[in-house]
Amino acid sequence: MKILVAVKRVVDYNVKVRVKADNSGVDLANVKMSMNPFCEIAVEEAVRLKENGIATEIVVV
Repeated sequence: MKILVAVKRVVDYNVKVRVKADNSGVDLANVKMSMNPFCEIAVEEAVRLKENGIATEIVVV
């Protein structure tokens, strides 16, 4: 079985989010980004399935 895991990059949860001066969105300049914690759990579970012989291939997008 092949497993596809979608991963999203988000602003790190320890960082205080700031809005741009023109209120057009989030100011991402000099902000630490990290993997979405829920995506990280999905990757870990996919690796467990591969280690247990259930999955043959893992694709992370």
